[in-house]
Amino acid sequence: MQRFFLLLFAFSSPLFAQTDWPAKPVTLVNPFAAASAVDVVTRLVAQRLTQNTGKSFLVENRTGASGNIGTEAVAKAKPDGYTFLVGSPGSMAINPFLFKKLPYDAEKDFVAVTTFASFPQVLIVNPKVPAHTLPELISWVKANPGKTNHASSGTGSTAHLVMELIKADAGLQITHVPFRGGAPATQAVIAGDVEMAVEGLPSLPAFLKAGTVRPIAVTSRERSPSLPDVAAVAETIKDFDAAAWIIVFAPAATPAPIVERMSQEVVKALEAPEVKTKLADMGASGVGGTPAQTASYHKREMAKFKRAVEISGASAE
Repeated sequence: MQRFFLLLFAFSSPLFAQTDWPAKPVTLVNPFAAASAVDVVTRLVAQRLTQNTGKSFLVENRTGASGNIGTEAVAKAKPDGYTFLVGSPGSMAINPFLFKKLPYDAEKDFVAVTTFASFPQVLIVNPKVPAHTLPELISWVKANPGKTNHASSGTGSTAHLVMELIKADAGLQITHVPFRGGAPATQAVIAGDVEMAVEGLPSLPAFLKAGTVRPIAVTSRERSPSLPDVAAVAETIKDFDAAAWIIVFAPAATPAPIVERMSQEVVKALEAPEVKTKLADMGASGVGGTPAQTASYHKREMAKFKRAVEISGASAE
C-alpha cells in the first residue's frame, strides 16, 4: 500500500508533469498586433519549437488597451504550462508605471521563463540634420534649445521613453511629438516634420538603404552587427543600454519543472542555424538564459523604465 501511494505521488508530481510536457498545443499570447518585430520573432521561434517537440506552439494576438488585455489574460490563465506570455518592454516594464491601475502585477502574477531575443532601437534623423554622430547631434541640439522635435510611436511607448532617457542623460531640450505607431513616426522624420526619432532596427532596413533617414546611434550596450559603423549610445553616455527585448513569461504557480523545460526548449530553438540567420537578418539576436537570469534582468529593466516614465511625466488611465 505504501508503495502504491509513493507511485501515485510520483505520477502526480510536477516532476512527472515535466516529462509529459507538452502533451497538447501550447499557446504563446502576444498582446500586440501581428506583423510587428515582436510578432515576427515569436512566430519564428514558435515554428522551431513545434519542429523540435512535435507539439504545436501557437501564437495568439490578443490585443487592446496598450497590451493590457492579452497580458491580463495570461495572468489569469491556468498555470499548467500551456499558456505563456510574449512580454516586451511596453507591457511588462512600462505599463506597470505608466498606468495608475492595472489588472495584473508584472512581478507577482508571472514567472520569467527565458528571453527570445533582443534588438537595438536606433536613433535616426532626417538627412538634412547637420549631425552624423551622437556627440554632433548633442552639440547641435544644445545650440538650438527648444527648437527641435522628436517623434515616437505614442506617449509612453518604448521609443518615447528611450528618447526621454537619452534627453535626460545628455541634458537636451527636445519636444516630443507622438504618433499612432512607429511607421507614421518614421515617415514624419523622412518628411522633415520632425528632426529625429527612435525606432526598432527591424523596421528600418529599407529606409536606411534608401538613405531617407540617417542612423546616429543604436541604443544597445554594444554596436549592432547589422550596423557595425553606427556607434552605440553607450560610447557617448556611459553605461547606456536600452535595447528592446522579448521575454517569455508563465502565469505564477506554473510548476517549476515545466518552466525549466520551456526555457531549455527555447534555448535549443534559438541555437538552430536557420533561426540565428533569420534573427540576424532582422537585426535581432537570440538571447536565451535561465529563468533566474531572466527574472533578474526583467527586474533591472523595470527599474530603468520606471525612471524613464518618471522623467517623461507620462501617465495613462
